[in-house]
Amino acid sequence: MTATAEPEVGRARLRKEDARLITGQTRWTDNIQLTGMLHMAVLRSPVAHARIRNIDCSRATAMPGVAVVLTGEDFAAEQGSLPCAWPITEDMKSPPAPAMAVDQVNFAGEAVALVIADSPYRAADALAEIDVDYDELPVVLDLEEALRDADLVHPDLGTNKCATWVFDSAEAGSGTNVEDEISSAEVVIERTFRQQRLIPSFMEPRSVVVDPSADMFTVWSATQIPHILRWMLSAVTGIAEHKIRVIAPDVGGGFGGKLQVTPEELLCLLVARRMGRPVKWTESRTESMLSGHHGRDQIQKITLSARRDGTVTGLKVELLADMGAYLRLVTPGIPILGAFMFNAIYKFAAYRFECTNVFTNKVPTDAYRGAGRPEATFAIERMMDELAVELGTDPMKIREMNWIRHEEFPFNTVAGLTYDSGNYEAATARAMELFGYEELREEQARRRAEGSAVQLGIGISTYTEMCGLAPSRVLGALRYAAGGWETASIRMLPTGKVEVITGTSPHGQGHETVWSQIVADRLGVPFEDVEVLHGDTASSHKGMDSYGSRSLAVGGTALVHAADKVLAKARTLAAHMMECDEADVEFASGSFSVRGTSTARTLGDVVLAAHVAHDLPEGMEPGMDADATFDPDNFSFPHGTHLCATEVDTETGVVRIRSYVAVDDVGTVVNPLIVDGQVHGGLAQGIAQALYEEAVHDEMGTLTTATFADYLVPSAADLPAFLTARTSTPATTNPLGAKGVGEAGTIASTPAVVNSVLDAVRHLGVRDIEMPLSPERVWTALQGRPADDAGEVAAGGLGSIDAQGGQS
Repeated sequence: MTATAEPEVGRARLRKEDARLITGQTRWTDNIQLTGMLHMAVLRSPVAHARIRNIDCSRATAMPGVAVVLTGEDFAAEQGSLPCAWPITEDMKSPPAPAMAVDQVNFAGEAVALVIADSPYRAADALAEIDVDYDELPVVLDLEEALRDADLVHPDLGTNKCATWVFDSAEAGSGTNVEDEISSAEVVIERTFRQQRLIPSFMEPRSVVVDPSADMFTVWSATQIPHILRWMLSAVTGIAEHKIRVIAPDVGGGFGGKLQVTPEELLCLLVARRMGRPVKWTESRTESMLSGHHGRDQIQKITLSARRDGTVTGLKVELLADMGAYLRLVTPGIPILGAFMFNAIYKFAAYRFECTNVFTNKVPTDAYRGAGRPEATFAIERMMDELAVELGTDPMKIREMNWIRHEEFPFNTVAGLTYDSGNYEAATARAMELFGYEELREEQARRRAEGSAVQLGIGISTYTEMCGLAPSRVLGALRYAAGGWETASIRMLPTGKVEVITGTSPHGQGHETVWSQIVADRLGVPFEDVEVLHGDTASSHKGMDSYGSRSLAVGGTALVHAADKVLAKARTLAAHMMECDEADVEFASGSFSVRGTSTARTLGDVVLAAHVAHDLPEGMEPGMDADATFDPDNFSFPHGTHLCATEVDTETGVVRIRSYVAVDDVGTVVNPLIVDGQVHGGLAQGIAQALYEEAVHDEMGTLTTATFADYLVPSAADLPAFLTARTSTPATTNPLGAKGVGEAGTIASTPAVVNSVLDAVRHLGVRDIEMPLSPERVWTALQGRPADDAGEVAAGGLGSIDAQGGQS
């Protein structure tokens, strides 16, 4: 073992993973070929709500290569119900969620039959030969209409309301009564915003392979959660957990869309058990968009009170959140994650949050990059701009006078959290400098004075987020079924190499690189000598997987603790080898030495001595391995300031992002290249919500944006060159000082873009435009008409929203 010449933490290392990715040596789930493997194809309902009167499979069964055709009735006794791990209230309604419909379908895209054949093409062809007789039922789509309970998604429940969850600062003891603050306020602003439904558009479609051989079910899946998936598959099917092995091989993106126990994973397992042969299913892109869970989909009514000088006093949030037809793994809890973030970086005296979750005949919603926190950030950052407009002052000034100052940390928020560290002033000052804020304001004034057809807008988003999802005690208090801890193991090999086993499961984040950098620094070993193993429950026997920007802050800390355990044991053995007192042993650059002497042993020497075990201290076990589990005491709280300048063509409604500056504080940065990549990717998805993406259903509940021809995902050509920078206030809740970064760009960017567009056209009478801000919607708003009057029947649109939140 030879120490690295410079520290690894903070070094812009190229990713270890990339060589195999760019040379085609990856092993995606769909690449897996097993002897005797069958292929599964899924017939999906074309209607959103109907009773199944009859399914005729006779013609499909007779087709060449078809092994069997199966319906929900075939699995009714064994498929159970897909799990929901987050019952947010004691009285929450949670209808059974079968992997395949038995007698009723509740969204367009729900599975109604399976074809199992000797090739994927024959299986797909046979689907067309299945006849299903549907008795259609009324379709429930609109959230407000759904709460009137005239038509019910699940008649047995007697209501479309899933649950209502409330946080009140007065009741929690973290603030005063919000109604008192609002009633006595000098300024009250009420707005209603719509968070449109989004589709996680990961690069690799979902895919599953199940091998039932050797008295073990081996499940390969393109998943973010191999450990949780194993646990839940066992719980649903009754198969002993130790008889299930889950492997997440190379996974091509997730964004929360693969944080799920999917119907197809369960169905593949059940079919493989029934057939006694390996089974594979790989979705098409349209299947992904039709049946994979969606994100967002909320109506947000926000009331903010303030004094005339701009000091905010009270914040009331009333949400309606679309669950879709069923509750998936964490569906009901996603809006609740945002409950703690609507107050953001601001000092409110009072806060009340109330969310009503609603069933509709749409695809279920669940986690999508940011998961509740982008929704919250959008609402509060839009409201801070609205307050600035009401008071006739600069929107940055409003933010500065209300945010938590750096000397006030740690800070107990009105939502009941403790922010451990931050410096909003530093991040903002850096962003303003890079952006040229004052110069752009001057240019904006000139364009307005000239009556230019292309107006300039400036948008601000000063955000924070809670991430590193944990701690277990907090999750327990929120009624979440699992914990938030993470585990890591280090195996010191006798040849001097190091194996790291992590409970996190990467799908593009670069864990193999970053974990190697952390271990290289901690143990003083070369970066190249560290191998990271992950995503296989046979080698990584426990873990809580990857989501919620938790991997580094929680999983990386577990790794640090495991490395420290290795060093503690190695120090004892080194003292024994050098015949000195352990207190006199020093460790640096991969070597132990005796203080004040030239006597030394490398870590490699000590590891080898532990392995051969010829001369160990009394009671010491052979080997130099260590395990550690970390359960944090608090979340981590990255923050930053994002500034966006847009040019809006008032004659066409076209929006062009002219410049975008993102200054983020993510604590200690292990690898700047990877952080930049995460920020850039997050910005792309947040901008996409602002300008491009929306899942649209027609009046019958059919998804009309089920291909990339209709669902607009921006390419690199549609995005600007981002200017990114960082400030750093290390987290105090973990030894790395790390905060999350995977969701930051998405959380911050959407309100920055929307605020910018509205800033460009507000002086022309436009008060609001519903996302996405397509050219048609922008143009329509500039004509002073609601979007529906301009022919946007399918997409909808709130048009201009007045000061009381009503449509004008």
